[in-house]
Amino acid sequence: MASPSLEKTLSPTILALDCRPSAPTLSSGGEKGTVGEDVVTLKRRMPLLDYLQQHNWTGHPAGRSEIVGLCPLHEETRPSFYVNTRKDVFYCHGCGRGGDLIRFLQLSRRLSFRQSLACLNPKTTPEAGSIDVLEQTAAFYQQQLDHYPEAMLYLNKRGLHDPALIKELEIGYAPGGILRRHLTAQGYSFDLLRQSGLLNVNGSDALYQRVVFPLREGEQIVNLYGRSIGAAFAHRFLPGTKSGLYAWEKVRHYSEVILVEGLFDYAVLRQAGFHNVTCSLGTHLNAEQFHQLSEGPRTIYLTFDVDANQSGQQAAELLAHRLDARGIAARRVMLPQDHDPNSFFVQGGDAQQFQSLLEAALP
Repeated sequence: MASPSLEKTLSPTILALDCRPSAPTLSSGGEKGTVGEDVVTLKRRMPLLDYLQQHNWTGHPAGRSEIVGLCPLHEETRPSFYVNTRKDVFYCHGCGRGGDLIRFLQLSRRLSFRQSLACLNPKTTPEAGSIDVLEQTAAFYQQQLDHYPEAMLYLNKRGLHDPALIKELEIGYAPGGILRRHLTAQGYSFDLLRQSGLLNVNGSDALYQRVVFPLREGEQIVNLYGRSIGAAFAHRFLPGTKSGLYAWEKVRHYSEVILVEGLFDYAVLRQAGFHNVTCSLGTHLNAEQFHQLSEGPRTIYLTFDVDANQSGQQAAELLAHRLDARGIAARRVMLPQDHDPNSFFVQGGDAQQFQSLLEAALP
């Protein structure tokens, strides 16, 4: 077990997949023409209940066409979140919020109306121009990292200090205020930068004072994850998909795989010598990520946060049941209370102690 000197971490838990900061919201009632048609088509393609269940929400029948469960939008102990499958809408009696799937995405993932549509529409996945500009952006941010001591200080504070690993993971830094000028000088249009989500509605850099991890699908960057080093909302992705499990191609051949929530969890485990690790960027796996884990016989060590509200362990238990139904062995790794893998190592844990936790993992 871990050393009793490990202290409680204040690092926030990644509670939802693809968390993004809020942006100005457009009312769905004001959308016309093709946008309105897109909304109808997308909601028909992905019913609200299907979306929730794909992201590990569980509920129980509460009537002919209603399902009730814990609200994913706020913490609660008594179920008050109702889904009406006939009308394809939700309402929570606890927080008073409700609406359709688009509205749920706006609330849960802090997206604008248009960004919510982009997340659901496969046609909005990056085209050649967007992929190229993301590559250029990631390379530019990597160049900035060494020029901003506060960024390196933040990485060290999060327990990441191996220069070779930082380079391998292509970690960079977005100081803000300089990306637009750099990319337009390279010949990229303002419209492309806006469509890619690199610029916000005001034309300013979307990522500001954030450590940046590129997210790849095969050889291509499909998104960027930015972790704030200041007081801004901690987690930010660009609009679009977060794709599959992080660095899955490097671990898919292992018979035992460690699954963690966050990229700093992933980084410190890699630094400690654990190469059979991947990251789901939150506790709620998308369909592609779940399929990847279910590809073949293996044991998955679910190493989610052990927090006061038990959300991490509840998500691990639900995922373990889903994997078991697919014939995949799952073990829940019990970290010390109020810790995630990142804080475990930052506060004094070592590879041998973590290996002991793996060996003591619960079915």
